[in-house]
Amino acid sequence: MNVDILLFGQLAEIIGTKSIRLTEITGTKQLADQLHKTYPALSRHLYRIAINHILVSGDIDFEEDCTVALLPPFSGG
Repeated sequence: MNVDILLFGQLAEIIGTKSIRLTEITGTKQLADQLHKTYPALSRHLYRIAINHILVSGDIDFEEDCTVALLPPFSGG
């Protein structure tokens, strides 16, 4: 399964890019595990996951060619 990952703010800085494409990732738990293994510094930061522009929580399965965003904490003004 192909999944496009969009990264914002400090998360993009940690990984070194604003987007990556991963294959053979089936859900949010597997995604977090893979990202934390590949980018250990990411595991020290809080972030939310959105799938196709919808915030999710828990272990959610991905659909083929979905877009996933990792969102750091933010505040408005």
